[in-house]
Amino acid sequence: MAKKETAKKPAEETKETSAQAVEAEEASAADERTAELEKALQEANDKHLRTLAEYDNFRKRSAREKEQAYTDSKASVLTELLPVLDNFERAAGNKDAALEDYQKGVDMIFNQFTEIFKKLGVEAFGEAGDSFDPNIHSAVMHTEEEGAPENSVTDVFSKGYRLGERILRPAVVKVVN
Repeated sequence: MAKKETAKKPAEETKETSAQAVEAEEASAADERTAELEKALQEANDKHLRTLAEYDNFRKRSAREKEQAYTDSKASVLTELLPVLDNFERAAGNKDAALEDYQKGVDMIFNQFTEIFKKLGVEAFGEAGDSFDPNIHSAVMHTEEEGAPENSVTDVFSKGYRLGERILRPAVVKVVN
């Protein structure tokens, strides 16, 4: 019997050794899989952080570009108006001019100013006889006039201005009820 027990022992040892080897292989495979997953997670985190940084840079760049566009548009309009300012300055400095010369100068400045508005796409509106539209007119007075069409503009106190479809300022008018 002693031989049988000794014979079983090497077989049991082989089973235990092979079981340990299988467990060691499984642990090694699990460690490799864990390392792969950790590497994939790190790559995903890096990609996410890069995306966040790119978005932050985009947001800052967009804000700078918006501010620059605003500044450029203001500068463009003011550059157009500088010749008008120069002409006003010349007119104010000419104290010896006759009244007719002043009138002629003011008319020229007014024409120059309206040409700049046209060039910039600004359109004036609001004439006596127009039909009253509360979207583009601001009625400050109402009157009763016989023979005048109802809801028509009789007097314009301030012209209105629009840029494309955008109303810059409504026309201030007197309306017939």
